[in-house]
Amino acid sequence: MAILDELRKVRKQGGDRPTKATRDRSALVWMTPWIIGFLVINLVPMLWSFYLSFTRFRLLDDPTWIGLDNYSSLMGDARFHQSLRVTFTFVLVGVPLQLLVALLIALLLDRGMRGLAFYRTSLYLPSMMGGSVAIAIMWRLVFGTEGLVNEFLTLPGVTQVREFFCGIDWWPLCLEPMGWVSHPDTALWTIILLHVWTFGSPMIIFLAGLRQIPVMYYEAASMDGASKWRQFRSITIPMLTPIILFNLVLQTISAFQSFTQAFIVSGGTGGPADSTLFYSMLLFLRAFRAPIQMGNAAAMGWILVLIIGAATALIFATSKWWVHYDD
Repeated sequence: MAILDELRKVRKQGGDRPTKATRDRSALVWMTPWIIGFLVINLVPMLWSFYLSFTRFRLLDDPTWIGLDNYSSLMGDARFHQSLRVTFTFVLVGVPLQLLVALLIALLLDRGMRGLAFYRTSLYLPSMMGGSVAIAIMWRLVFGTEGLVNEFLTLPGVTQVREFFCGIDWWPLCLEPMGWVSHPDTALWTIILLHVWTFGSPMIIFLAGLRQIPVMYYEAASMDGASKWRQFRSITIPMLTPIILFNLVLQTISAFQSFTQAFIVSGGTGGPADSTLFYSMLLFLRAFRAPIQMGNAAAMGWILVLIIGAATALIFATSKWWVHYDD
């Protein structure tokens, strides 16, 4: 009884438990900085840009309401169509190649080699630096007229091999030394190659997914006589499909917004001949280069939101046919 009396005294001294209303007010107080940040940094600018997409706005003048003119003018804009072609080519080629390379490297690292932590960190570094201005400048120098690629192609042994293949009529690829970033046929592919090189982030995610596949599945398959290739097709890929979906969505969204690499490699013009005119770059040029068309750029921004939303929805809609979960 004495113990119960002491517990009652302690409870009275500590006060009653907070009510639900008190807890809600406390939670709201702690959430206030995030709510203010969301309103000021995200929601208000989004609503303002949506309004601007229906106006003619040149920064120094007041916005003038023009309705859907910005959207209708984009439908007949040749540079807008070119930016869509360039961006979709980049996404449809660069993202699958990047994920394929990331998966292959993850499979190699999953074999338990020595120095795994070192290799994992080293291979992740390109993802950290790939979007930087310094790497884009380096890439431009590597693929320039006097860059390392052309230096390699002019080495004596390499020259003989190159000339041999160039002499074959049906051989589709003849690597002559050239300005890779200054030629319309190759400039975009150098940027795609840079994108593929930044495979570190999806590689780490793939590696984590591979570590979660139970070893007993492979042991059972080996006892049944399944080859390594059959195990890869029937166990690894199906078990990794949720991870593939995750990486595919993230990298697709990121690829549609690519800007820095193309801006630096092309010198901020989208050249040569608009071959590297990414959607985000044209949006930037419309918004901040004369003649300034901020309303037109805002309309492009909202069209990009719709494109990314549609691409993401398409991926999720088709995932029910190729993504396998535990159940």
